[in-house]
Amino acid sequence: MKLVLRTYQPSRLFSLSLALATALLLSLAMPGLVGWWPLLFVALVPLLHGALYLPPLRSGCMGLFAGLLYHLILLYWIVIVLGRYGGLPPWISVPALALLALYMGAYTGLFCLLLSLVAGRYWHRERWVATLVWTAPVLWVGLDYLRSVLLTGLPWMDLGYGLYSRPMLIQAADLGGHHLVSFWLVLANAMVVAIIDRQRRDVRWNQRRERMLLLAAGCLLVFVFGYSMLRYRTMPALMRHALQARVTVVQGNIDQSVKWTPAARSRTVETYTRLSANALRQRTTELLVWPETALPFYLQRDPLAERIASFVRNQNVWLLTGAPSFDVSEGPGGARRVRYFNAALLIDPSARVAGQYAKQHLVPFGEYVPLRRWLPFLEPLVVSVGDFSAGDSSAPLVAGRMKLGVLICFEAIFPDIARLEVRQGANLLANLTNDAWYGRSSAPYQSMAMAVFRAVENKRSLIRAANTGISGFVDPAGNIISATPIFRPMALTADVPMLDVETVFTRAGYRFGAACLALAAALVLFRRRG
Repeated sequence: MKLVLRTYQPSRLFSLSLALATALLLSLAMPGLVGWWPLLFVALVPLLHGALYLPPLRSGCMGLFAGLLYHLILLYWIVIVLGRYGGLPPWISVPALALLALYMGAYTGLFCLLLSLVAGRYWHRERWVATLVWTAPVLWVGLDYLRSVLLTGLPWMDLGYGLYSRPMLIQAADLGGHHLVSFWLVLANAMVVAIIDRQRRDVRWNQRRERMLLLAAGCLLVFVFGYSMLRYRTMPALMRHALQARVTVVQGNIDQSVKWTPAARSRTVETYTRLSANALRQRTTELLVWPETALPFYLQRDPLAERIASFVRNQNVWLLTGAPSFDVSEGPGGARRVRYFNAALLIDPSARVAGQYAKQHLVPFGEYVPLRRWLPFLEPLVVSVGDFSAGDSSAPLVAGRMKLGVLICFEAIFPDIARLEVRQGANLLANLTNDAWYGRSSAPYQSMAMAVFRAVENKRSLIRAANTGISGFVDPAGNIISATPIFRPMALTADVPMLDVETVFTRAGYRFGAACLALAAALVLFRRRG
């Protein structure tokens, strides 16, 4: 006969309160609305407490509710994208937001369910809290990694990104990527739960192995914090001794609703050339960077191409600009095949196209429609920008001593794209984007926060040019050197260091998230109640 010791379980109302508390704390901590980052160190405590005591199914429901509410707040701008710019009515855009939030929240629900299953006390009052302390970060990061690869991936605002404004705390990203920072934060939250748990009067504090496990967790917290602080202090010397490049980014603030109309193209070119000419008066800039699709036409065949060429020759400057591109090839049976790309073109001072990068990770339902034959009502989302093909090269674009790893739009949220470009020799990262789709929402700030980590992970300066902002410069330590406000036409110039160091993350640290997923699967498969 098996003896089961029942333990305290929160009531249903209290469980909902725990979920609500975590959702609100996370919403207040993340950039865009309030952005009070210290809350990240306690935001998950209510959720972890519930998962510690609730049975798996109830724990999963609590996590699903918390994740749904949190992502409804985090991703509210989806309604703006689909409604204002996608042309979809509210009865489609609002349910689309709800479905996306439900999908994202499902990972939080699965996290709580598995955490209760592997480390919960729903069947035994005195189960080690150390089990939860170590299991929680493994499960959380493993599921984050799964979300980044499943269904083309959507790793939007993983937990670690909330610390983007505190570069001294995130240097460990060059060891294990932003996933290591998320692991550290979840571990810190779990340690708070453990400290609270150890204050119970009836606690059994005579388990030597549990004390050792908690001590090891504390040591890991100290190591990550100490490494980040020391690494941050050593970075200024490295950056001072590195070669510097003077770069100018231009934020045109072109109205998205008229950008692609034939009548607006000439005005768009005039805006970018005028802002650039004003910034280049001292003629010390080596590279000029314009945003994603700053040229809303095909440079290969449009008469406006001569105006761009004349401007570049007169200014004697390298130009990196976003523009659509196409190529023509012969398909099966001799049929003519045309492929369109969301591209970045590098134009040299003689006005020759010296290189092209085609966006590799396209936005589903934004740049192409998966299963479009069966989803014809989503066609307005891609009518204005075309149906693009994905590029397949991570080779940097070479502009003299500058080797540019290009990230177009939301490619900046996928760490492996920047990593591969650095592996192939990039000494600068350039993020060309058009965040006008998001309107005056929190999304541009969230997008900038994620881009900061690409600089820290690979120890490369990041140049960011956005149509409506945020444009600016991030140094290899993650400091935002300068940044523009949103929806204001302007140009910024800065000297950025070109480092050539190779970080642990660049070599192999990107596997940290996958390792957590594999370990999480092992924990679930081989769990035991002993």
